Amino acid sequence: MRVALFITCVNDAFFPGTGRATVTLLERLGVQVDFPAGQSCCGQIQYNTGYRHETEPLLRRFARVFAPYEYVVTPSGSCAAMVRDNYPRIGERAAAEGRGGELAELAELAAEAVPKVRELTEFLVDVLGVTDVGAYFPHSVAYHPTCHSLRMLRVGDRPLRLLRAVEGLELRELAGAQECCGFGGTFAVKNAAVSSAMGADKVADAVATGAEVLCAADNSCLTHIGGTIARTGRGPRVMHLAEILARTGADAPSRTAEGVRR
Repeated sequence: MRVALFITCVNDAFFPGTGRATVTLLERLGVQVDFPAGQSCCGQIQYNTGYRHETEPLLRRFARVFAPYEYVVTPSGSCAAMVRDNYPRIGERAAAEGRGGELAELAELAAEAVPKVRELTEFLVDVLGVTDVGAYFPHSVAYHPTCHSLRMLRVGDRPLRLLRAVEGLELRELAGAQECCGFGGTFAVKNAAVSSAMGADKVADAVATGAEVLCAADNSCLTHIGGTIARTGRGPRVMHLAEILARTGADAPSRTAEGVRR
């Protein structure tokens, strides 16, 4: 099977290790991974701050770049949700406004893009049909389900099923797991005090688990949580789910939590 990796802006700019881990994991499972160089931002930031028209060229680019692929896999529930939930809205609004054939065509492009996109855990469980990916990670881990993956994609227990199958991993239950960490993209900027308070609550719940590592499937949320931990100096290390699933027993020098980030 040949798929395209949609790395997302945040991962490409700040967390390339997550992209490498995703490729390592997929290739270990027999998937051929391509990285279309023409990919760019999905437009989530623009759209969420009210710049719908400025998002349209990014929708068009996304549809064109990923057109040759049956599946587009991304290690980001947030960006997957942008494509699957919001692209159709953008296309429908453009068509309804009657702004010419070119823009009305966005509805068709959105319809073509949506079924291709899978968040990583969806692809592993639903498409490949696996939960045991051959991972080894001998540490205690708590899982934070991010809002977009939980509420928009409805990934359910797929990440937990994958984590439970990791050799050596002790899964700790996170109280208030379904509560937002407070990031919310520009919400953290526009409502900094509320965002910080929510982040502090999430970190307190993570500390209470006693876990060595807090993982999630979105690096944007982990950045917010990790920043809160760094400021307080107390809490688990944060790590993207893909980086846990990519580890194997052959990674003997990596059998510590030293490789994960604050």
